[in-house]
Amino acid sequence: MIEVPDRSIRICADRGGTFCDVHASYPDPDNPNERKDIIVKLLSQDTANYGDAPTEGIRRVLEIATGQTIPRGSVLDTSKIDYIRLSTTVATNALLERKGHRHALLITKGFKDLLLIGNQSRPRIFDLNIRRPSPLYSEVVEVDERVTLVGYTSDPKSEENAIQWNDDGSSIIRGYRGPGWDGEGNAEGPGDIVRGISGEAVRILKRPDLDLVRRDLQRLYDTGYRSLAIVLVHSYTFPEHEIQIGKLAREVGFTQVSESSQLLPMIKMVPRGVSSTADAYLTPILREYLDGFFYGFDAKLKDGRIKSPRVEFMGSDGGLLDLNNFSGLKSILSGPAGGVVGYALTSWDADRKYPIIGLDVGGTSTDVSRFDGRYEVVYETTTAGVTIQSPQLDINTVAAGGGSCLTFRNGLFLAGPESAGAQPGPACYRKGGPLAVTDANLLLGRLIPDYFPKIFGKSEKEPLDSEASRVAFEKVAKEINESHEMNLGLDDIVYGFIKVANETMCRPIRALTEARGYSTGKHVLASFGGAGGQHACEIASLLGIKTILIHRYSSILSAYGLALADRAYELQEPSSTFYSAQTRQHLMVRLDKLTSDVKTELKHQGFEGDRVRVERMLNMRFDGTDTALMVLPNESDGDGAEDFEAAFKRVYKAEFGFLLDTKSIIVDDVKVRGIGKTFDHLGESVYSEVDRLEKRPVARGRADSTYSVYFDKVGRVTDTPVFLLDNLGVGDEVTGPAMIIDNTQTIVIVPSARAVLTSKHLYITLEE
Repeated sequence: MIEVPDRSIRICADRGGTFCDVHASYPDPDNPNERKDIIVKLLSQDTANYGDAPTEGIRRVLEIATGQTIPRGSVLDTSKIDYIRLSTTVATNALLERKGHRHALLITKGFKDLLLIGNQSRPRIFDLNIRRPSPLYSEVVEVDERVTLVGYTSDPKSEENAIQWNDDGSSIIRGYRGPGWDGEGNAEGPGDIVRGISGEAVRILKRPDLDLVRRDLQRLYDTGYRSLAIVLVHSYTFPEHEIQIGKLAREVGFTQVSESSQLLPMIKMVPRGVSSTADAYLTPILREYLDGFFYGFDAKLKDGRIKSPRVEFMGSDGGLLDLNNFSGLKSILSGPAGGVVGYALTSWDADRKYPIIGLDVGGTSTDVSRFDGRYEVVYETTTAGVTIQSPQLDINTVAAGGGSCLTFRNGLFLAGPESAGAQPGPACYRKGGPLAVTDANLLLGRLIPDYFPKIFGKSEKEPLDSEASRVAFEKVAKEINESHEMNLGLDDIVYGFIKVANETMCRPIRALTEARGYSTGKHVLASFGGAGGQHACEIASLLGIKTILIHRYSSILSAYGLALADRAYELQEPSSTFYSAQTRQHLMVRLDKLTSDVKTELKHQGFEGDRVRVERMLNMRFDGTDTALMVLPNESDGDGAEDFEAAFKRVYKAEFGFLLDTKSIIVDDVKVRGIGKTFDHLGESVYSEVDRLEKRPVARGRADSTYSVYFDKVGRVTDTPVFLLDNLGVGDEVTGPAMIIDNTQTIVIVPSARAVLTSKHLYITLEE
């Protein structure tokens, strides 16, 4: 038994579509100032052996760290755990598979079909048979309430004609005087007038009859509904009616109430409404999963006390959230976000500023993102036909991964979009699965069964079955040769599928770079994910990229990224203000107020002083346009003192290539994001280390074995050296063709490449 101090084991688990990766660290018993790492990789679903993969992974970590045997299924003691950080694809998969929670939508009377009609976008304009995704909600209840805004935004004298308020906005100094004024009151007609959060004047035409609403809620509750989305007109600036109905719903007994004004106080009712229904649809599923997760541990894990172990979750925007702030809406990109944080923080050099492309080749899909000193965040994304308004890392996903099914249809080689998943998995997983990219890599020699984890078959102890892959491919090869009247060899056919998969993975990279005016070849490729190392060199070659970084923990980088991630908390309020020298001061006051609130919350979570960094943003657009951009000024913008106008024009010009100089600028939202730093320093950058390293060519004699591997333009190299990563030292240089292998990944070094081992990376350069 090993004596491990209490509150010392740090555990990060990433549950993907195929594999669950766990990274943990604990104090080295021989040297308490250093930490030892533990890596555990297991199938995300293996119902015959365990119920929940992260819980099973954590059980194995505790066994290794403490030296004690812990039976499967027993409640785990958390006294030795400092924190558990989780990223999960539970909500994403529920959305993709349409297996979310049944819920009802409460919406302003007259807008019953609003979310069904949507915004009239037609993503596939030439389809003759258009199939719209069905709405997420199961029933709609109309609430007889109505508020409207005073005045018209298209009025050229809107500022002059608007209602004038006293300093604190509590009373009207002068009423509305623009088009439509009734000539006697303060607006276009009767009704109480209040100042909304955005500064706009709101006229209350009809308040909701709460007794009637309670009856409707009770009827829904009695028919089995427990989840609600509430979406009322103009609630982004006047949330009072939504809050009243939400309070009633909780009194009736609804366990999930998603009020659009509390989730996302932004203008545009359709995306706000769809986001609220997505939250009501996904959060109960996420809560059920988390309840099952907590059930495997003692009560300390969930009590939230200072002396108890913390549980934190990766949000879609790359920040960590506590249990109270984590929801279905914030977890849609929880899985891939950890990988983005991992490669960004381990590959970025603040002095050299090389932009990085992250390539995460997983079992089910490939996720691509870009990092240039800041996380690229988008505020509106479409997942499985559902357009959601919520801050998310800009990650492009394509259905091509290790488990992508390989088929020959209509004379075409196809890789994906169907996936073999973990159950049954590719043909070589010994569960009767279909042909997949993993099978192709196995037959080409890019996976070696002797070095691959032996976790397959009924006993969970059998190796990959290359014979099953061969039999399946020979069947496809026969079909291909017969249909084309050709005589292609098996290797040519298998590699043909790999080329198709590689090209599929290149497509989203070009969309993130060339389509936005960035030169792809000037980037560094940071490859990770279980299958990344098998494809990285060829994908870089296709894109003209010369440098590839593969982190020592690249196959579990999404889990490792959780260990490096920062705690994030943000607040946002709507605005409806023209940006000018006069309004700038008022906007700064609002930003200061939000900054204070954000810092208070982060202090409550244990972060203060120089461990807190704040980003202050305005969501800005030109008057008369529809596209707002979230703007974060830097020191080089204008006067250098948070010059939002100069920053907006810089960002707008980069995005669209022109400026509308004659138009006024409108501020739609005010936002502050607070970041609590969870680590001090990551050490020297990989580029600096490579420059100072004395490189030593590695002799073939140091290879652990040789293997027959197929390479493009070269064919089979029967004696390709296979090096074990653990047997290589810092500064060792391996020249391709070669394979470098460790416990969790296989890296293919093509004939035109050189790989140098640094303290944390494999630094690969491609030669002409």
